[in-house]
Amino acid sequence: MRSAFYLIFILMSCSRQSDVLIIQNKGSDTLVNLAQAWAEEYKNVKPKVAIAVSGGGSGTGIAALINGTVDIANSSRAMKEEEREEALKNNGKTVREFVVGMDALAVFVHPKNPLSGLSLEEIACIYGMGGECTHWNQIRGTVVPGCQGNKIIRVSRQSNSGTYQYFREAVLGKKRDLKLGSMDLNGSRESIDLVEKTPCAIGYSGMGYISKHVKAFCIQNTKDSECIPPTLKTAVDKSYPISRELYMYTSGEPSEEVKAYMEWTQSEEAQKITIKAGYVPAAKR
Repeated sequence: MRSAFYLIFILMSCSRQSDVLIIQNKGSDTLVNLAQAWAEEYKNVKPKVAIAVSGGGSGTGIAALINGTVDIANSSRAMKEEEREEALKNNGKTVREFVVGMDALAVFVHPKNPLSGLSLEEIACIYGMGGECTHWNQIRGTVVPGCQGNKIIRVSRQSNSGTYQYFREAVLGKKRDLKLGSMDLNGSRESIDLVEKTPCAIGYSGMGYISKHVKAFCIQNTKDSECIPPTLKTAVDKSYPISRELYMYTSGEPSEEVKAYMEWTQSEEAQKITIKAGYVPAAKR
């Protein structure tokens, strides 16, 4: 009995410390920087509510929601129907979906790469299973300075990443997989850092992570179509071929405090933070 009481006390202390309510928020690495910026500002809005933000990937956040260990799951992909069903089975509650912004998924290379853009077909040739593009000279005869052997180094993400899953589907379709042998990293920041130091490399991430130290490609739907850059404008009008919505999920109707926080993320104050982080506010879709 004593041990059971102690366990209850520990669980209670995880959600409320020194009269501060802690909302657990976990998931997408694409969203983690924005979620942390929101959490920091929300301290000034409601000092007695703390948003505890962590990453790990969309799949990690969704799994935590299904297991009932977080209040909010961040995801850069929509929850799958089987995930929704599992959450309902485990928690007895229907998952609530909140679209909190939009993102253009950028494809980027080292600044020394002379290319300025690629078509979806060329990206699929590089990344897709069965694609024959293994060297840069197979892409428009490109020679990359500083790239030994001109061999393409593919930088990708772990399979639990929503960015990975969206990229695969948007570029390859639902039935085709990515090639084996890529460098699969845990987060967008790690991908950017590696490509910045590697002339042979190509990677992808949410546009909010793009820096002046890498080159983000414009993308063509076909080789003959206009090459569209990843920007706030092209994400909103969806002219950029790899644009997506960003989500937060709760298990059933959120509690009063969680609901207040979710509503605040759509406020003018929070939208300014969204834009500063490089994303499109949901209200501007």
